[in-house]
Amino acid sequence: MTNLKHTLYVVATPIGNRDDLSGRAIKTLQSCCCIYAEDTRHSRPLLQYHGIDTPMRSLHEHNESARADAIIAQLESEGSVAIISDAGTPLINDPGYRIVQACQIAGISVSPVPGASALIAALSVAGIATDRFLYAGFPPAKSMARKRWLQALVQQSCTLVFYESPHRILASLADIADVFGAERELTLARELTKKFETVFRAPCADVLQRLLDDPQQQRGEFVLVLAGAQQTDVADHEEINSTMVTLLKHMPLKTAAKVASELTGASRKLAYEIGVVINNAE
Repeated sequence: MTNLKHTLYVVATPIGNRDDLSGRAIKTLQSCCCIYAEDTRHSRPLLQYHGIDTPMRSLHEHNESARADAIIAQLESEGSVAIISDAGTPLINDPGYRIVQACQIAGISVSPVPGASALIAALSVAGIATDRFLYAGFPPAKSMARKRWLQALVQQSCTLVFYESPHRILASLADIADVFGAERELTLARELTKKFETVFRAPCADVLQRLLDDPQQQRGEFVLVLAGAQQTDVADHEEINSTMVTLLKHMPLKTAAKVASELTGASRKLAYEIGVVINNAE
């Protein structure tokens, strides 16, 4: 086994099924002098399940910066330390990068103990191209900001991956269908590795309708894997964008959207949304 002396270990934990914690992860967590967990109350049952009684302290977005000096001192004087998140791989949409960065600056070894990640798990079963993908994280909470945010991704030809929470899943799916088109292929992965795991692929509008028809499918944590734009779609979008850039120099947004729609054949709504993005970027 790797020498555990004075190393910061970034340890992946299960995203649902407790038995997905690797043997190496268990040994590492048992051997460290301290485990820093995003929520100690959440992680304690997992550690107890695997017979890990290493002391735990909290490490979350509100105390990460303040903890850095103490963690480095502990690493230098006591031994190795591990950081874990509530589920999956730390730092992937979770706290931890400030600690890793501080350790690197201090010359302290940082080593990954890889394992579960909802992002990778969803991609592996999505049935959508995975040779190139962009992980975009959680969309903004408000619809207008979310649509602007999504609009900036419309031209991406690689697969897009989002996380979403249960109380926003319907609104996000509606906005995704609106911005990317009802027929764009989407895989919804819900509650991965848990008892009520669901994975299905369909056009955006059909995915939304399935959740509307079955409220049980609106519960849990979601990963959304969206097919990238076809090259023809990218070219069309670039034409509308170029047209709107020119027209907005000479007329108001609504008028420019109307003219762009007539010139390119695109919907006035799409031209308007592109115009909003252009105006906000200035």
